[in-house]
Amino acid sequence: MSELDPVTLAVLNGRLVQIADEMDATLFRSAFNPIIAEAHDACHGLYHAQTGATLVQGTSGLPIFVGAMAFAVKAVIDKVAKDGGLVAGDTYLFNDPYDGGTHLNDVRLVRPLMREGRVFAWLASVGHWLDIGGNVPGNFNAKATESFQEGVRIPPVKLMRAGVLQQDIVDILSANSRVPLSNWGDLNAQINALDLGERRLTVLLDEYGDATIAAAFAALSARAETLMRANILALPDGTYSFDDFLDNDGVSDSPLRIALDLTIVADRMRLDFSRSAPPCDGPLNIARSTSIACCYVALKHIFTDVPANAGCLAPIEFIIPDTTLLGVSAPRPVGGYTETILRVIDVIFGAFAKIAPERANGAPFATINALSLTGRREHGRRWVMFCFFGGGLGGNPYGDGLNHGNNPISTATIPPVEILEALYPVMFTQWALRVDSAGPGRHRGGLGAIYEIEALAEDGAEIFLLGERGKYPPFGVNGGKAAALNRFVFETDDGEATPPLISKAVDIKIRRGQKVRLTTPGGGGFGDPATREPERVARDVRLGYVSRDRARDDYRVALHEDGSIDLSGTAALRGGARA
Repeated sequence: MSELDPVTLAVLNGRLVQIADEMDATLFRSAFNPIIAEAHDACHGLYHAQTGATLVQGTSGLPIFVGAMAFAVKAVIDKVAKDGGLVAGDTYLFNDPYDGGTHLNDVRLVRPLMREGRVFAWLASVGHWLDIGGNVPGNFNAKATESFQEGVRIPPVKLMRAGVLQQDIVDILSANSRVPLSNWGDLNAQINALDLGERRLTVLLDEYGDATIAAAFAALSARAETLMRANILALPDGTYSFDDFLDNDGVSDSPLRIALDLTIVADRMRLDFSRSAPPCDGPLNIARSTSIACCYVALKHIFTDVPANAGCLAPIEFIIPDTTLLGVSAPRPVGGYTETILRVIDVIFGAFAKIAPERANGAPFATINALSLTGRREHGRRWVMFCFFGGGLGGNPYGDGLNHGNNPISTATIPPVEILEALYPVMFTQWALRVDSAGPGRHRGGLGAIYEIEALAEDGAEIFLLGERGKYPPFGVNGGKAAALNRFVFETDDGEATPPLISKAVDIKIRRGQKVRLTTPGGGGFGDPATREPERVARDVRLGYVSRDRARDDYRVALHEDGSIDLSGTAALRGGARA
């Protein structure tokens, strides 16, 4: 069947996406670890039999994983080509961040769907495991200078042979984790997700035939390429540059430039990152495959009508030299990859603001603030609480940014406080929106948040943090202003203290009853804040989003004691702003 009618193609697309969505749901409901079960730090998809290119992704998993997984599946394809002997039920496991992975915690399972002895497509699952060894519990080692300090690196190995689990592989994984039971539960949940996906895809193939489904894959990829080319063609030709910075690499306190030169010629786009900082000593490096994956995520945010498959990257050229921190190889540390990919997305958004300012977004808070607390329970068993936290998204042409959302790399959710308190000996004494954290603008950014955590275990807790935006705030666009900076504070016997590197810390020890407090950035603003409607500013003050002082200084709005608008005072302030 060479061509499908639009209705059949739409039906098949829905069925295929549903398969990936069911795989997501199976993992989320079965995983032991709350970062997968509650936060949904995982993803599933279907991939091309020969190239590994993305064919279908789920709607509730992390898009950054989908983009990187295409390289991961290709690594398995190359492994099979070298070793031979592939049979139905073979399942490969690996976490190599330089060969299609992201960082060591993200464990990938890849399995072929066989039809008449040949691979029809690959199914893949990835999830963030709580601990995979290394120097630091939870593996976010802000001072790592090589990957060996971040955890166990696993190349593609056969976890299952013809459907039979290889216990020796499981034993190795268990021996290299502080929380082997959690990892065991996550592993089985991922296997179950692959089992379900294989059954569902087999039913679909039996119903429509292999040729029809293959034609649907080809048509969907072609449609994505066509739409992407049309979107690019509608933009003005030229080169547009944007630079932003990471605070430091966790080892030395020097900024790291992430620089993009984006060139549009007709229906093609080139993303050139050659001016970015060289590979760094600390864990803020990423591999080329990860860089391309986060570009994919950024472009999907901009061109929302383009289907989510490999076709959308066909008109894109990537220049990512291995002389930059965006194209490293082993053993450069990459544990903090989340911070770097967020800055890559930011510079794409920043460059796009110069191309089409009317469609631009203010920068999101752009740090996951990977915070780990760890210790021992009364009976001596180790506990590791890892969590990422929310902040504000940028103001946009249509309205204010989202308060206390998650970053644009994912559709993950922030784990509920009740779940974290039930699982770990901690208590959240504050979980609130952060006043004045949003970037001012005609459409202001969303608000960041305040999280305060008290240690309840008898021996307290060790603290590790790998974050960003402590020195370089999320930027605004079209006259919008920057958001607040990221801040981290911990209690000591002598009072509160902050880490020397602001956004990164290791080996902090707090006693029982002492607290840590994380105050996250908001999003950058969109448009001149002096053009925001005074009524909306007054409402923000009433809700506690904006203080009276910032209403006056940033928005040029004067308020009476009762919170109502001082019309004459506002007119004077805004007249002065325009003069």
